[in-house]
Formats: sequence, structure tokens, C-alpha cells
Amino acid sequence: MPIPPLIVATAKKGWHWQWNQLMNGLAPSDIDGNYLRPISQKLNAIAPSAKDLLHRPNESSLKLIIGRSCPWAHRTWLVYKIRKIDNKLDIFLARPNLEKGLWDLEPSLLGCKSLIDLYRLCQTPPSHRATVPALIDPGIEANQKPRLLGNESAQLVEVLNSWPTQEESQNLAPVHLQNEIHEWSKIFQLFVNDGVYRCGFARNQKAYEKASNNLFNVLEKLEKHLSQYGPWICGETLTLADIRLFPTLIRWEIVYEPLFICSGKALWIFPNICKWRKRFFEMSNIAETCDSRGWRQDYFGALFPLRPSNIIPKGLDIKEIVKGPQN
Repeated sequence: MPIPPLIVATAKKGWHWQWNQLMNGLAPSDIDGNYLRPISQKLNAIAPSAKDLLHRPNESSLKLIIGRSCPWAHRTWLVYKIRKIDNKLDIFLARPNLEKGLWDLEPSLLGCKSLIDLYRLCQTPPSHRATVPALIDPGIEANQKPRLLGNESAQLVEVLNSWPTQEESQNLAPVHLQNEIHEWSKIFQLFVNDGVYRCGFARNQKAYEKASNNLFNVLEKLEKHLSQYGPWICGETLTLADIRLFPTLIRWEIVYEPLFICSGKALWIFPNICKWRKRFFEMSNIAETCDSRGWRQDYFGALFPLRPSNIIPKGLDIKEIVKGPQN
């Protein structure tokens, strides 16, 4: 027996109201329905000196807390891998608790079983959201309280780029390229890295189309730029501009195209971008930072307002995606 149209219309209105309430908590928007990313709390972290690290016992090594699905945390992990930072800095993987909407710490860290408990232990202000990445100083002396040194990824990649290493490591922000790195990073942040979320979290058609148009305009600009000045975004040198873009584009077919409806164009029609992504992915130790199965589980399982069924789709492994249809 068909459902009466009046019941269908009423149910749609009710669901739309409930959806907006859920979205207000997940992804706040402006009056026009455009997603507004919450402002990060910048803690002005600075890289420790080589002398500081030299005098630290191993048990007092600083901790970099990341999450496998978080693209912002992925940036810091990439710098850690590329620069081979193993000098008194330990990587610690937080796991999303999809039921509670929190990050769990398994095993516990400094006696804390969740990231929010660790933030409290570090005596961060209540206004600071417990997010990854997070750089933690556990303290050298027994009576020292641990400190949160920073949780803003754009800042932390710069901190890690100047981190003292035991052997000579690549500088991802050479002086002669810093202006170009800054300009590309600003564009990527506004229209790509944040742009995919503006698409997925748009409250109405107009907001979605605005975000989608801005997103693909930048990809078209990047495609043309790489065809003339590649192989990397700033020419012959891998830089922080590449680092800041890669986590978004490596998740494209797995998360952002199907779940965040970034479907205006398929990524494979940008051959130079795909070639750039493949080159990056095939660098030493990068593939191990990319977990396509985990990404699907975490995004589709956590973002209830975008996928109420919580059905986790099947899909190609990241290695197959990166190879592309031409192979």
C-alpha cells in the first residue's frame, strides 16, 4: 500500500529539521548555508633545540598524536616520514570512537585512555577542542605536567620541517620558494582542503554549487600549472605545498567524491594531477600512511548526517586507485 503524499511530505520536513540540528553540531554554517570551519587554537609551538632533545631521556620523548583518517594529521605524518624524524619524537595513533564521537588512546598515554582526557591532563583551556594532530611534551622531570605544544596542522608541519634530525634531512620550505609555497597553500586551504568539506557540509544547493565551482576551478588551475612547471607544485622540489594538498587528493575517490559529493568532475580527467599524486604515493614510506579501508570505515561510519544508514561501501584498494584507469 503506497504511503499517502501528505505523510511523505510531513516526514521529509521533519527529517530536514532534524538533519539541520545534527549538522549544527557537526558542521556549523553561516546564514547562507556555507560551512564554517571552527577556528583552530594556535598555541605557537616551536621546534625543540638539538640540545633539548639530546638531554631528554627516551621515556620523555615528545609525542605526535595522529589519527589515520584525519587529513590534517596526515600532513604531519608525511613530514615525519619524509624527513625521517626519529629523534626523540614518537608517533602515537589515536583511534576514533564512532559511538562517542571521541578519539580513544589505545594503549593509554600518560595514563589517559582518550584524547580529551589527555588535553585535560595538559591543562588546556576548556575552549580547546580535543583534535589531532597534537604535539605533546610529557615533561622531563617527574613533577612536570605534560604540555600541549600545538594542535594546528598548518603550524605543526612547519615545526616538523625545522625539527632537529640525526642525519641531514630535506628542507620542505627552502627560502627561495617560501612565497610560492605560501600562495599555493593559501589557495589549497580555502578551496580544496576546506573546499571538499564545504561541498559535503553545504546546507543547500546554492552553497554546494559555490563550493564545488571553487574547488574545480582550483583543480583546473593546478592541472595547467603542473603541465608547465611540474613535476612538483613548486617545480623540481617537493615542498610543504605538496604536503598540504596530498592528504585531500589521496582520499578523493574513497571519501570526498562519494560521501562529500565532490563529483563535478572525476579526478582522472586531470592527468597531471593524477601523475603528481602517483609520484607522491610511490615515495618511500608514504603508502603505509594511506589506509583506504580504514578511511571508509571511519568516514562512512562516523558521519551519520551524511550517510544515515552507516553502510560502508566496498571499493578499490588505494594502490589500484592511484594506478588509474589507464593501467
